[in-house]
Amino acid sequence: MNFICRIIAAATGTIAIALCASGAFAALGAKQESVAHDRQILSASRHTTKNIGNYNVEEMTIGATTVREYLSSDGTVFAVAWNGYTHPDLSQLLGTYAGEYAKAEKTTARVQGRRWRRIVTDSLVVEHRGHMRDLHGRAYLPALVPGSVRVDEIR
Repeated sequence: MNFICRIIAAATGTIAIALCASGAFAALGAKQESVAHDRQILSASRHTTKNIGNYNVEEMTIGATTVREYLSSDGTVFAVAWNGYTHPDLSQLLGTYAGEYAKAEKTTARVQGRRWRRIVTDSLVVEHRGHMRDLHGRAYLPALVPGSVRVDEIR
């Protein structure tokens, strides 16, 4: 399904992200079981888990990009972050929120000369920045971020 979505996206643009997201087993907002599926779909390697007090961070590598999925104590993915040479497949990492992101991205104006972008919807925040071969980003659901976690810890 993901391969077909990529072909459609290449041919038609970002509209396909919204159509294909419903078929993805999403990470953001999903339970811990989706992390293993994300690793498989994204062909990721090197899996580590870090326990940081009241939340866990599941880390994986996709080529030269590292992706971290943040899980609350109840096992819900409340944020993802990445850094590396490329941005990861956001349609997979955002899951059911990919359509919302694609729609907001179209209506959010780009600021000339800036190497960062912040897209905010009612339930989602996506930020990405950087330049060629040094890209960073994060996406989180403010309503699901545990009260004891500061947003700047998501990186």
